[in-house]
Amino acid sequence: MVRSIGLRRFAALSASVCWLALAAQFYLSVQLGVANGNGVLGGVVAYFSYFTILTNGLVAIALTAAALPNSTSPAWLAFFRRPGVVTAITASIIVVGSVYFLILRHIWEPQGLQWLADVLLHYVMPPLFLVYWWWAVPKQALHPAAIARWMGYPLGYAIYALGLGSLRGRYPYPFIDVTALGYSRVLANSAALLVVFGLVCLVLIVLGRLDRRSRRSLRLG
Repeated sequence: MVRSIGLRRFAALSASVCWLALAAQFYLSVQLGVANGNGVLGGVVAYFSYFTILTNGLVAIALTAAALPNSTSPAWLAFFRRPGVVTAITASIIVVGSVYFLILRHIWEPQGLQWLADVLLHYVMPPLFLVYWWWAVPKQALHPAAIARWMGYPLGYAIYALGLGSLRGRYPYPFIDVTALGYSRVLANSAALLVVFGLVCLVLIVLGRLDRRSRRSLRLG
């Protein structure tokens, strides 16, 4: 009971941080859209074109699901408590933080509120959600065969981002900018990121095997 209450408090606090960061970035995106002459709609479309935003949105929903009692929360939130779903989200947010740190942080210098949103979305939420995953998810059921299914999310995003980019003439990330790189290079970059995502998933599964609580639960079950 104490562990359950502690987990819910941690999830509630982490969810609050994530929703706050998403709200701040939404405000900034709309503001930038208006300033660039693309209007509010342009800012909203740009906001939802980023893997960072979509993934942090999934993180916020999963943490909210964990913070609410099962008996009183909407039925659809149960999906975001599933071990496989939480693990796929964990791999995705780790990729968000890693790609930003290794590739994207060097190309701009955010200031003020943008800096705060940037730090929260890329540096704070990945480790917070990893802690939640380690603490909350029963890992004995995780299996490498599920990785192919989990890849549906980043693969679906790649198709969405490329399609949206071709319509808008602007791409959310430089490594998928078809205008600058061409389709061959972009597809190669996308494939490399899918491989990275798969490897992160595999590492999480291996780490799950080391979780003594999972092994103990398996023996007791």
